[in-house]
Amino acid sequence: MKIVVLGLNHKSAPIEIREKLAFDTTQTIKALRELKNRFHEAEFVLLSTCNRVELYCASEISEEVTADNLAEFLSDFHNIPIEKFQESLYAYEDEDSVRHLLTVASSLDSMVVGEAQIIAQVKETYQLACTAKSTGKILNRLFHYAFATSKKIYTATSISTGRVSVAGVAVELAMQLFADISSAKVVVIGAGEMGELLVQHLLHVGCKNITVVNRSYERGKNMAERYGISVEKWEEIENQLVGANIAIASAAVQDYLFRKAPFKKIMNSRRGRTLLIIDIAVPRNFEPSINKMDDVYLYSVDDLSEVVERNRKAREQDIAKGVHIVQKNVADFMDWLGAKDIGPLIGQMKEQFARISQNELKQFFVGTRQEASCKENMEIMVNRVVNKLLHCVIKNVNTIAKENGATEAARYVGSIVQHAEQISSELNKKEDEQS
Repeated sequence: MKIVVLGLNHKSAPIEIREKLAFDTTQTIKALRELKNRFHEAEFVLLSTCNRVELYCASEISEEVTADNLAEFLSDFHNIPIEKFQESLYAYEDEDSVRHLLTVASSLDSMVVGEAQIIAQVKETYQLACTAKSTGKILNRLFHYAFATSKKIYTATSISTGRVSVAGVAVELAMQLFADISSAKVVVIGAGEMGELLVQHLLHVGCKNITVVNRSYERGKNMAERYGISVEKWEEIENQLVGANIAIASAAVQDYLFRKAPFKKIMNSRRGRTLLIIDIAVPRNFEPSINKMDDVYLYSVDDLSEVVERNRKAREQDIAKGVHIVQKNVADFMDWLGAKDIGPLIGQMKEQFARISQNELKQFFVGTRQEASCKENMEIMVNRVVNKLLHCVIKNVNTIAKENGATEAARYVGSIVQHAEQISSELNKKEDEQS
């Protein structure tokens, strides 16, 4: 059994790379189905958020899927040369893969430690894998371990208190850069989950003039009614930006909503008034070169680092507690994985022992005349010896499992099976040479 993770995140890759390799819902399902078509026996889950793209794979055949295979798939799917992002990739195997997922799901690897959005995103991506029928026994179990680990950390620590989301950090940055946010006209672009979080945080810090603009007017209207804010149709977005002090964008799009050349018209209409734009969407909503224009201050999700670092330092004790919980649950999962493997391995070991004993008996009987009853008695005797030896081995396996865990016991049995296979192969070779 092999578990592999290949990915990149906000720590390993800038937003310029992450946005090119991001997957929307439709692309995720398509990608998972393509992976299953290529590697029939393997299981896959694909996690794509604003801060990470990760492929999780489990396979009974250790050589079937490698990190290189997954990197090539990302390159092929997005039609991007692998050289463009290879240095940003990280890969984990087996226990390290398990630890990574549990750390991710618990927000310990997030840009904003303690954010609640990541576990919702992990659950959603797991459901997409179920829809695509790309997951199976191993990843099903692993992801449910991740859900349980996240819940345990959120209930056993104070890691989620305060403004612990990218949206919250974006609002905190806006407060730092704008003298009095309560008097500012703020335009929120996008009415999805992130847009709603933005509105919640803006209201919490006393912002009174908020307008949401969304492609689906009905969705934007529903959100506006829930929070008592204004809503405008998508066609009015440019007019809204003309009158805004702050724009915070989180719309889910595959290309820029605003490019530098057309944006000049908006800035000309503003007549020199400063516009603060915080673009937390991935892919981004605003072309980066807009930041070079006069009177525009454009920040992306990667520019939130100072606020993020303060958030991390404030949660150091909770992070340490979370890491301890992750370690325990990693060990529990690896024990389950090892125990799952022990049964079939013991079966293989019995088969190999039986094959070796039969080959030895066959060699012994060559060229000798033995009565049928004598041969039968010798076979019974040899089988008894083999079974007693197996009993000793299995007893030892149980001791190892109790003292060192099922994973170590599985390794022990696996090494015996490997040696037995070598002996059996050598005997077969010897027999072929004699015949």
